[in-house]
Amino acid sequence: MTPLVHSLSNGVRIIADPMPGLSSLALSVVIKGGARWEAESQSGWAHMLEHMVFKGAGRRDARAIAEAIEAEGGQINAATGFERTSFQVRCLADGLPLGLEILADLVRHPHLDAGELEREKLVIAQEIADAADTPDDRVFDMAQSAAFTGQALGRPILGTMQTLTPATAQDLSAFHASLYSSDRIVVSAAGAVDEAALLRQVEALFGDARPVAQAAPRIATPTSGAVVEARKLEQAQMVWLTSGVGVSHPDYYAQRLFAEILGGGMASRLFQDVREKHGLAYAIDAYCAAYDDVGLLGVYAGTAAADAAPAARLIVQGLEALAEGATETELSRARAQARAGLHMGREQPLARAEQAAGQLLSFGRLVDVAESEGAIADVGLEDLRRVGQRALDGVCAAAVLGPKRAAGAAGVLARPI
Repeated sequence: MTPLVHSLSNGVRIIADPMPGLSSLALSVVIKGGARWEAESQSGWAHMLEHMVFKGAGRRDARAIAEAIEAEGGQINAATGFERTSFQVRCLADGLPLGLEILADLVRHPHLDAGELEREKLVIAQEIADAADTPDDRVFDMAQSAAFTGQALGRPILGTMQTLTPATAQDLSAFHASLYSSDRIVVSAAGAVDEAALLRQVEALFGDARPVAQAAPRIATPTSGAVVEARKLEQAQMVWLTSGVGVSHPDYYAQRLFAEILGGGMASRLFQDVREKHGLAYAIDAYCAAYDDVGLLGVYAGTAAADAAPAARLIVQGLEALAEGATETELSRARAQARAGLHMGREQPLARAEQAAGQLLSFGRLVDVAESEGAIADVGLEDLRRVGQRALDGVCAAAVLGPKRAAGAAGVLARPI
């Protein structure tokens, strides 16, 4: 049964999703705002703001926030993406009042102290360095940059020290006021949740928040290109991005099933061909990157440098072959995997709360499981061919990170198909 959505007069929306038999709950406060809302000079500010609210909010400092949650057996976390920022608490059923109070403070009443900001910049610098030192993180940033050159979607969520260093506490406070607007906030709870208690507390903690007018992010336009970074590594890392669709597009589910058949599991075409038949990669995977207005179909592979170009050729050939036609057996397997993922995700309170908030922020409504299952079942072979042809006809961006001898793979992946 799809839970009801409740709205406050200021635009804050609430989802209560009881899960019988559980003694714990997940609570998420999700904001429709992230790295896509940043100007180029503000790259990384949404993520930095997410860090900074934990340094002190409401009547608690950083240590008191952590101790209050953990003293009750709870866990607290947060995440910044391109389109959303999420603050999460996992706790026992009686932890709802404390958890929601602390999340409301983080979102609405952060201290944003100047001294703490300068110290936190040092922490984020280490996070940026860690991401740069992690090849299979770095290569995805490189590919994203090639696929959305000069746009917010092409900049790293972590930002750079060039854009973070000049930011003052006053700058971040103004950015916070514009980004965390009440009409873009969803409070979502799943598990052992008392709906009436949740509504009362959200009204008390968020009822006086106010909406702030702000322009929507610019519509993204995918670009073609290749990025190569030579490093002394044992493996070459490759990402290939081709044209896809956003979450609201009629072909969204067809795209997901296409990616599953192409490289979504051990029975997928690329796993069986590139890894099992030719032994050219240990890790290979196909995936969808779907945003509100645009999307990409991607393939990732980690190979020996000498095998990078041959593996890239097999990847291109694999997409070309699948675009010509999948089999009914492959489509049936992909449907089964999608249905299983749908139901397995709904057995986890945090995933369930986050998914519901995301649906509400993207579509303005919740999507019933039966509707999703129906959309999956309706995907046919012709839909898969259309997805494949779109990928072949559209943009083609690639990133290769690793030994110099792997650089040739970029030319294979980024060439006109």
